[in-house]
Amino acid sequence: MIKSLKIWLTLAAVAVTSTSALAVSDKKRAEIEERIKPVGEVCLQGDSTCGVVMAASSGPRSGEDVYNTACLACHSTGAGGAPILGDAAAWADRIAKGVDALYDSGINGLAGTGMIAKGGCMNCSDEEVHAAVDFMLGASQ
Repeated sequence: MIKSLKIWLTLAAVAVTSTSALAVSDKKRAEIEERIKPVGEVCLQGDSTCGVVMAASSGPRSGEDVYNTACLACHSTGAGGAPILGDAAAWADRIAKGVDALYDSGINGLAGTGMIAKGGCMNCSDEEVHAAVDFMLGASQ
């Protein structure tokens, strides 16, 4: 009998707790939703329902900007065998292959080396990668 009384009291407590959670006023519900809402929203470019205005691009980034954003990590230290910016001897063999070969390596990476496609700058256009290659060549001849 005591066991069934405990079960009945437990069920009653669960029922009271459950119904009180459902009986939240609109004001309390709004306060709870405000406290638990995500910190940010994911907005995709072109999504007009997002409510966040995305800044329009002012055009392609300069070669120096791309270098400082994506290329600097390896081409300033020589990491992964990358030729260091300004080291004419390290660039000589690469320059001898021609600028088109360097553009191709910049865009597609170079198998068997540390040079990955677009130097990891996946939001860089091919034009911006070309500008970065041109910047590095200009500083390394």
